Amino acid sequence: MTDSSSKQGRVILVGAGPGDEGLLTLRGKEWLERADVIVYDHLVNWNMMRFAGANTETIYAGKRAGHASLEQEAINELLISQARQGKIVVRLKGGDPFIFGRGGEEAMAMKKAGVPLTVVPGVTSPVGVAAYAGIPLTHRDISSTVSIITGSNEKNQRDIHIDWEKIASRSGTLVFLMGARKLPIICEKLTRYGKDPDTPIAVIQWGTTARQKTWTGTLKTIVDIAMKENIAPPALTIIGEVVNLKPLIEWYETLPLFGKTVVITRAQDQADSMIHLLQEKGADPVSFPVIQTVPPEDWSPLDHALTCLPEYHGLIFTSVNGVNFFMRRLQETGQDIRELKGVRIYTIGPKTEKAVLDFGMQVDCVPENFVAESLLESLDRENVKGKRFLIPRALVAREILPDQLRDMGAQVDVVPAYRTLPPTRKNEDLAHRLKDGVIDVITFTSSSTVTNFLEQIGPELRPLLDRVTFACIGPITANTARENGLQVAIIPKEYTVDALITAIENHFTGKVE
Repeated sequence: MTDSSSKQGRVILVGAGPGDEGLLTLRGKEWLERADVIVYDHLVNWNMMRFAGANTETIYAGKRAGHASLEQEAINELLISQARQGKIVVRLKGGDPFIFGRGGEEAMAMKKAGVPLTVVPGVTSPVGVAAYAGIPLTHRDISSTVSIITGSNEKNQRDIHIDWEKIASRSGTLVFLMGARKLPIICEKLTRYGKDPDTPIAVIQWGTTARQKTWTGTLKTIVDIAMKENIAPPALTIIGEVVNLKPLIEWYETLPLFGKTVVITRAQDQADSMIHLLQEKGADPVSFPVIQTVPPEDWSPLDHALTCLPEYHGLIFTSVNGVNFFMRRLQETGQDIRELKGVRIYTIGPKTEKAVLDFGMQVDCVPENFVAESLLESLDRENVKGKRFLIPRALVAREILPDQLRDMGAQVDVVPAYRTLPPTRKNEDLAHRLKDGVIDVITFTSSSTVTNFLEQIGPELRPLLDRVTFACIGPITANTARENGLQVAIIPKEYTVDALITAIENHFTGKVE
């Protein structure tokens, strides 16, 4: 936490964008990385919390089903009190803070209280949601103006704050935010004041996420469609001739994994590549790290091994983490990578091989299949009897590799290079998604992710897993899942993250590998 005596606290209003975490600005990400406290709203994508530090406090201040967890005055006081303790407080708001987000009120409150303030704009929902729906808000041949109107400022039909006559007379594109429940009023008022009943209209729910759904019609038909489809917030409404361009432009809703929500259970610092692959295919990735990698409590076994590297015939890396922590310790102890000259390097999997190559070292052997058993087959073709091997790995791991190497007559030193622990921050979003039934796939990339996941969700959420598809990176992980009562439907032929994502795509699109 921040030492209040060392720096002045401040509040940063950050626009999180309309849903897709990729629409967060670089400046917004920078402030999340520096934050001591994050106060976030309901529509903020929880994946953004992975940019924050492990000890950053997160406080929910959103609104569900029209009920606020904190009233606006209480939020203002919370921001002020936290900043006055010398903390960097990020107020993370959906869309843009100043577009119907009450960011203006919060900014005024900070200035009045004398709290230093920074504002980071965000991609506002009219822009982001329209783009993901394939509807350009302007087009040189159709619309040269855009009007953005809030649909939630009418408390009832008698409390009117909109000049409907002027709005209805505008020829460009109309965008109503937060107007799902007021759609009948919006359509009735616009047609009453002269808008053509055949004007095209689109209603987009959960825009820019895998839950996005779009309904199109006209001012005279959309209310019946909304009643039949039970359209509910969050939704954005676009009215105008630009809606007719959707079939010619739509791109997001045609991606192969569009509409699928996929949970990633691997460590947070390893989740980025998987998240990006899923997003490229249209899926909504949910980061739910069940492990974190940290240094071992005692470095001395690895330090001792590092002092006698030339005595080893082979160095075996079973994971990217093993490579990174080994090299980190080699550098921290002031030793030279040239000590590995003459030592054969073995890796399991292409990602582990790449991690070695990135440090400027050559890999002598990568087995055809990315499991310990396949490496043992390769080593069996070498004469390993009497030779010494070093395996820097997790504190707790499968023993098949060192045990069978010893059976083959080799001398094996297994030293902990890192250990895995439960994450310090719990994902508060997964339980809601499971209860809402919107999780399609849960992925496991190791046996430990299976066991840790089941421990973290607890027995109360376990029955909800029956309606979820499980995908495992390989047969060993799949066996662990099945031993724990999970029905595994997806296992790639090649045991890599890329192949796992492809297998998920093939499963849902019906392609045969």
